[in-house]
Amino acid sequence: MQQDARALGLDFGTTNSVAALASGGESQLVSFAGKEATGEVFRSALCFWHDSDVKGGMAHEAGPWAIAEYLEFPEDSRFLQSFKSVAASPIFETANVFEKRFRFEELGQMFLGKLIGHAGGALDRRPERIVVGRPVEYAGARPDEALARQRYDAMFAGFGSEVHYVYEPLGAAFSYASRLTEAATILVADFGGGTSDFSLVRVEAPGAARRCVPLGSVGIGLAGDRFDYRIVDHLVLPMLGKGGSYESFGKTLEIPRSYFADFADWSRLALMRNRRTMDELARLKKAAHDPVAIGRMMTVIEKELGYPLYDAVGALKRALSDADSATFRFSGGGIEIEQTVSRADFEGWIAPDIARIEETVDRALAKAGVTADAIDRVFLTGGSSLIPAIRRVFHQRFSEDRIATGGELTSIAHGLALIGEEANLEEWAA
Repeated sequence: MQQDARALGLDFGTTNSVAALASGGESQLVSFAGKEATGEVFRSALCFWHDSDVKGGMAHEAGPWAIAEYLEFPEDSRFLQSFKSVAASPIFETANVFEKRFRFEELGQMFLGKLIGHAGGALDRRPERIVVGRPVEYAGARPDEALARQRYDAMFAGFGSEVHYVYEPLGAAFSYASRLTEAATILVADFGGGTSDFSLVRVEAPGAARRCVPLGSVGIGLAGDRFDYRIVDHLVLPMLGKGGSYESFGKTLEIPRSYFADFADWSRLALMRNRRTMDELARLKKAAHDPVAIGRMMTVIEKELGYPLYDAVGALKRALSDADSATFRFSGGGIEIEQTVSRADFEGWIAPDIARIEETVDRALAKAGVTADAIDRVFLTGGSSLIPAIRRVFHQRFSEDRIATGGELTSIAHGLALIGEEANLEEWAA
């Protein structure tokens, strides 16, 4: 299929990225090759380090190879993950990496270059159409959709193919529809790292002139990364000074919450390692009532401990999907945490987020003009769809026999590639 593929579907995700190639109504996932490869899933990460043998003096890697480079030399590298989360942020201009600054599209181009290079030649010859997934609503406080589109266009410039953008849950819907043998109205719920998106699609029986018709899509800019932050907020940030105070001109003030907000996602935490921020924290440490706590925060930043911190968070979250309780373990930067967390505790922490997700499901149904009773199938996808509290939302609203799962990390790319072969592709484009 690789030689005559007509369409490439690319799920450029906050946490993971996946590619698929389609030809003749069949979609095939791209597997990555090499020692560090993790099958069909490519981590959305970049790592930079100084190398005098490389033009410009700075080398970089992406995906699982970026993680391997970081783990070998954590303090001598710069590790960026989840940079997609700033795509629509007007506040974000450049990422400071050592002595250089990179725009979003430059990071994206470097990432894509490595993704293609590790695909074992499968992506060397680009098909005529590239279908890129995008969230229904971008992450961030005031996301600028036009800015995100501008950055995506620059990121994919020079590919020599038509580039189309399709809502990510519609890709998953198309993938799931290929498994259906009868007509159905389906709701797809896609829970990624940065966003939770919902699409409703009418699927006609096999053989119909037009198999799928999109009915409406709605999204919200919160998902797995927000759940991760809830864990960090309760278990880690109090040890880094959150809730503490400092003295300034004879007044006792609360330590600025902005520092702790930067721990909310990978991209912002990684970018805290710059001279201005570290100088500010050094001054704050001198004035703080608990300087040791501020010292711990500085060490976490200086020693690039963001990856092991969020790796520990992810391990806890996965464990709580299978057990009623699990132990959170993190060691580094003067922090030693080993604490048992119950699933009930975790669900209490994320309860406000779950409530907002439920409201978004209501909006999706209203926008499509259908009721819950009219939904024949509910397809749950994305890594965060495995969280029991998420699944419970849908089990309570829809009978359990209507819930379908599978391909949580790969269904979007699989479906995007199939959409790329559609004659009415513009009707799917966002």
